[in-house]
Amino acid sequence: MKKAAFLLTITVLALLFASCNNKSEEYIDPRGTDYAGSESCIQCHKVQSDMAFKSSHFKATAPAILANVSGDFDSKNHTFIYDKETKLVMEKRGDSLYQVVYKNGKETAKYKFEIVFGTKHAQTSVYWKDNNTYELPVSFYHSINNWATSPGFPADKPYFDRMVVKDCYSCHASNASSRSVNQNSEERNMMSMDVEDIIRKETIVYGIDCERCHGPGKKHVEFHLKNPNVKVANSITSFKTLNRQQKLDACALCHAGNDGMKLKSRFEFKPGDNLSEFFRETKSINDTTNFDVHGNQYRLMAQSKCFIKSDKMDCITCHNPHENASKNLASYSKICMSCHQGLKHKETTLKTMPEKLLASNCVECHMPKKASGAIKFQLSNSKQLSEYILRTHKIGIYPTSAK
Repeated sequence: MKKAAFLLTITVLALLFASCNNKSEEYIDPRGTDYAGSESCIQCHKVQSDMAFKSSHFKATAPAILANVSGDFDSKNHTFIYDKETKLVMEKRGDSLYQVVYKNGKETAKYKFEIVFGTKHAQTSVYWKDNNTYELPVSFYHSINNWATSPGFPADKPYFDRMVVKDCYSCHASNASSRSVNQNSEERNMMSMDVEDIIRKETIVYGIDCERCHGPGKKHVEFHLKNPNVKVANSITSFKTLNRQQKLDACALCHAGNDGMKLKSRFEFKPGDNLSEFFRETKSINDTTNFDVHGNQYRLMAQSKCFIKSDKMDCITCHNPHENASKNLASYSKICMSCHQGLKHKETTLKTMPEKLLASNCVECHMPKKASGAIKFQLSNSKQLSEYILRTHKIGIYPTSAK
C-alpha cells in the first residue's frame, strides 16, 4: 500500500509539473488575455501571414538584431564626420551594433542599437537609458544607400539626448505600456527630461501586427480551432463589415498626422472606433492646407476630387494592407482607369507620351513624388540639407509632373 501511495504521489506531481511547464510556455500577450499574438494566425491565414510578416507595417519597429538593421558596418561608408576631430562610426562588436564616437582618434562614447524604427524608406534606431529610449543621431536612408543625420539632428556635433516617448511608438508598435514616475521620486530627479511616464521594455509588441488592425483575437482563434468548418469570421473585426469611415479611420489613426489635441492614446483604438474620440482636429481635412507628404496620406487623399466625388473610395481601394505598396505602377493605373474610362488627355500632354503609355502610368503624373518638409537630413561632411522624397496622396493635375 505504501509503495502504491508513493507511486501515486509521484504521478500526480509529474502531471502538475507538466501542467506548470505547459502554462509557462503558453504565450502571454502584454496587451492582456484577450490577445493571442500574430503567430496564432498562421495556421489558418498562412497566405496573409506570409505577406504581412514581410511588410513594412509588421517591421515598423523591431529588436536591433543583425538581421533587422539596415546599413553598412564594415566598410568606408560606415563613418559620419562631424569635424576634423570628431567622427561617429557604425561598428559591429560581437553580435551587437553600436554608434561609437571618436575624438582625435580616441573612443569617447558608444551607444548600442537596441530598437529599429522603419525599414522601407529609411531606418532610425534608439538605445535604452534610465528606462527610456533615445534616438541615435545617425540614420540609414535607402534612397542614398548611406548614413546621414537622423531627422532634425545637427551635423556639426553628435547628440544623444532626444527621448523617444511612448506616443512615438503608437504608430510604429502594437503596444508599449508605461508606468508613472512619482513627481518627487529619486528616479524622477535623475531623469534628464520632464516626463510623466517611462516605457516598460517588457510590454513592447514590435511592429503593426494582426491584432492591431483586427482587434483582440484570442476568442476568434479558440472558436475556429473548435469549429474549423465555420467560414464566417467569429469574434474578430473583419474590414468587410466596417463602413467606409470606419475603414478610413483605422488607417488614418497613423496615416493622417493627427496633430490635433490628443484625447486618448492610439493604443486604445480598436477597428470600428471613431477617430474623433481620440483626436480633436484643429484643421479640416477638406481645407486648402498643404499637408506634408510624410504621415498625412489620408488627409491628402481626402483633398482629392477622386475621393470627394466617390462614396466608396478608401485606402484599401488601392492598397492591400497585408503587403507593401506595389512597385508596379501599372497596377494602380488599372484602378484609376476603372473609373476614368473614356477620358482623353489634352493635345499638349499627348506630345510628351503616347496615350497608351500614359494610361499605364497615371500615378507618376497625378500623384508625383514630393519633398517632405518634416524630414530633412545631412550627409557626412555636408552643410546642405537633403530632401526626403515621398509620393503624394493628393490626386490631381500637376503641370510640372506632366512635363
